[in-house]
Amino acid sequence: MQQFLIVAAAHFLALLSPGPDFFLIARSALAASWRIASGTCLGIALANGVFIVAAFAGFAVLQAGSPLFLGLQFVGALYLLYLGQLFLRHAGKQVLPPTADAAPAAGKGKLSSWRQALGSGFLCGILNPKNALFYASLAAMLAGGPHNSPAWKAAYGSWMFSIVLLWDLLVAGAIGNRAVLRHFAESLPWLERTTGAVLILLALGVIGMLVFS
Repeated sequence: MQQFLIVAAAHFLALLSPGPDFFLIARSALAASWRIASGTCLGIALANGVFIVAAFAGFAVLQAGSPLFLGLQFVGALYLLYLGQLFLRHAGKQVLPPTADAAPAAGKGKLSSWRQALGSGFLCGILNPKNALFYASLAAMLAGGPHNSPAWKAAYGSWMFSIVLLWDLLVAGAIGNRAVLRHFAESLPWLERTTGAVLILLALGVIGMLVFS
């Protein structure tokens, strides 16, 4: 359970920092409505789900303890170290979009607009190589450990998918609220520093386990 909480916290903290997905949701919510933006959120979550399944399935076919298996774990840890130092170096440099009153979508074409938002969200998520590398890194750290069973993998995957979708829907719903966005912008540098520190500590723990095991 402790490992689950650490990985879940690292995943959630990384999710808090705005990236291409965040700005696409913001643009969709501001240009149309949170209902249309919910399509973008679902598309992004589905893309994350593809990477989650691929990451866990890929490491499931590798033989635990093999040189390739250990090498991938080490590379995954190095990538998390790289992400961690990026969070620390660029903390406070993200510029969030200004709020505006979202224009309500016209009744005609709502479903078509929602489907377009769904497709845009999926493409944004699936074409972001950082998503693939991030989930592969997390899967590498879990592989070969006590939480390597199919049940635990399903629990991790379900949790990550659900958190991505729920957080993105929350962003879409709150993006037009000036007070919410202002408070989030004020706390963002600390969130990024915390995320960087957690990712670095997580990576160092894996490297230490590989070196001294």
